[in-house]
Amino acid sequence: MTRPVFRFAPSPNGFLHLGHALSALLNAARARGEGGALLLRIEDIDATRCRPEFEQAIHEDLAWLGIVWEQLVRRQSEHFDDYRAALATLKAIGLVYPSFESRGEIARLAAGVDPDGAPLYAGQAKALTLAERERRIAAGEPYALRLDMAAAIGLTGRLTWTEAGQGSVAADPAAWGDVVLARKDVPTSYHLSVVVDDALQGVTDVVRGADLYHATSLHRLLQALLGLPAPAYQHHRLVVDDTGKKLSKSTQATALRSLRAQGATSADIRQLIGL
Repeated sequence: MTRPVFRFAPSPNGFLHLGHALSALLNAARARGEGGALLLRIEDIDATRCRPEFEQAIHEDLAWLGIVWEQLVRRQSEHFDDYRAALATLKAIGLVYPSFESRGEIARLAAGVDPDGAPLYAGQAKALTLAERERRIAAGEPYALRLDMAAAIGLTGRLTWTEAGQGSVAADPAAWGDVVLARKDVPTSYHLSVVVDDALQGVTDVVRGADLYHATSLHRLLQALLGLPAPAYQHHRLVVDDTGKKLSKSTQATALRSLRAQGATSADIRQLIGL
């Protein structure tokens, strides 16, 4: 029987808060209860926002909570070649194209919004000739590399994923439109790197917040296109503030470091998040 593998994968772009504590503790509890492994992954592809001091704080906060993870820790910034290889696979089957519009242009011409509420790209750049694309790239224009969603779905057909407490869930990747897979200055995106990492690390169970529930449709599509295994998923409740909004790393009042400095114990944290 395959040993279950779980992962906690924060981004070091701020201090961990109560919402992160819930996710980390749920992952640790399932790994411990099922005789599995818990991995720590640092999702630091955003070099402009990720900082070493935040990464160090992640280790300190998790240790304070009593969470133990297996070594080695995977840092995404050290594995861009893995993501380039996945992107090359998608390019080779004709599913990737560059777009050159600014954020303002995309918003103005949007064909609706995606599940995160961001403007849905209308796909204008698909009409550009190969020569025009190459000319604009050679000229140094900023660009994003997008997935041709209609063509991708045409290859995979209907997909599902297994959700704890629900069973089989129908995926709806079309809701994301021609999503960005990489940019001129960053050879990957969250969506691409997370499915590559989960596969390379042998993750069998993904336990994460409900805010990523709809992203699972897109992740299942990428897994199918790249021939990667599909983990089982559990999307847990979110910890929200007094107004009902999801906690943010900018909210220092809920940062684990701040609470610890005020005298809170790890037991207090568990009580605050309802564990």
